[in-house]
Amino acid sequence: MANYHRIWCPGGTYFFTVNLLQRSGNDLLVRHVDALREVVLHVQRRHPFLIHAWVVLPDHLHCVIELPAADADFARRWHLIKSDFSKRIPKNEVRSAIRLKRGERGIWQRRYWEHLIRDEWDFAAHCNYVHINPLKHGLVTQVKDWPYSTFHRWVLQGDYPLNWAGSDELPDYQD
Repeated sequence: MANYHRIWCPGGTYFFTVNLLQRSGNDLLVRHVDALREVVLHVQRRHPFLIHAWVVLPDHLHCVIELPAADADFARRWHLIKSDFSKRIPKNEVRSAIRLKRGERGIWQRRYWEHLIRDEWDFAAHCNYVHINPLKHGLVTQVKDWPYSTFHRWVLQGDYPLNWAGSDELPDYQD
C-alpha cells in the first residue's frame, strides 16, 4: 500500500480532485449542484478559503483554493463539505456493510487528491486543467458551454477569451 504524505502549508494554495464513490454513470453532483454550492458557501463562511478555480462534473470535482495565512487545515473543510452535502441529499445510495456499520453514507470516496501549488506556472496549469475538464471528459465541445465552472468568472475578469480551448485541439497541459 502506498504511503501518502500530505503537505500542510499555512496560507497555501492547493489543487484538489474529489470523487464520488460510485463514478460510472453517476450524475449526482450536477443533479444536486445547488446543494453543493450552498454547502461550499456555508463552509467557506465558517472556515474561510479563496476559490481560484472550481469545476463540478457529474461524478467528481476539481478546484484550486487558497487558505488563510495562518491556516493549513484543508482536511476540515473537505470533511465538512462532504458530510454536509451528504446530509442534504436523499439516502438512496447502495452502502457496503462497513459503511452501514460505521453509519457512513456511500456518496464520496474517503480520500481525495491534493497538490500544493508551487509557483505561478503550476497555478496556471492547474487552473487550466480545472477549466478544461468538461471538454476533456466529452461533456461539451467548448469549455464555455459547461455551466458548473469558474471559467465564466475568468472570462469576465479577462483571464480567458470566451472561445478558450474551443477548437478540436486540446492545449498541451492536458493529462
